[in-house]
Amino acid sequence: MNEPQVFPLTVLFLCTHNSARSILAEALLNDIGRGRFKAYSAGSNPSENQQPNPFALRVLQHAGVSTEGLYSKSWDAFSGLGAPTMDLIITVCDNAAGEVCPIWPGHPATAHWGYSDPSNLGDSEEEKLAAFNQTMLMIRRRLELLTSLPKEKLEHTYLQQSARDLSEL
Repeated sequence: MNEPQVFPLTVLFLCTHNSARSILAEALLNDIGRGRFKAYSAGSNPSENQQPNPFALRVLQHAGVSTEGLYSKSWDAFSGLGAPTMDLIITVCDNAAGEVCPIWPGHPATAHWGYSDPSNLGDSEEEKLAAFNQTMLMIRRRLELLTSLPKEKLEHTYLQQSARDLSEL
């Protein structure tokens, strides 16, 4: 028999630098998760003084999504003693998906939702904003589908397959 899922469901989004895609995903899921989800983000290799990309913050704010408390951090913050236990870990960039991850407490479900890095798209400010906005909309689409799944699809035994099925959209 399946264990009933206890909410909020904790989700960690991973990227290399934790400045764009993972930051977008964290903010969006916390916004649309309505207490059923608690999102975090981290990077496999953020630089020493890494900050969230200003374009990511701008498109979130323009969409009415809070950016309060967002900051870039290493995935080490989520792999040691005292770290919150994750139910689901989603890589959002191909580099992080291919790296050897830490051992996560609690054996969370995992999935990869690949998105192009909007930081590398466009030359002008308008083009960069458009690229970040497009990435935000793609992430939002998957997150809306995730948050609308029935409770039984979010139970631990089904969570990994549910999250991986969404990567095909």
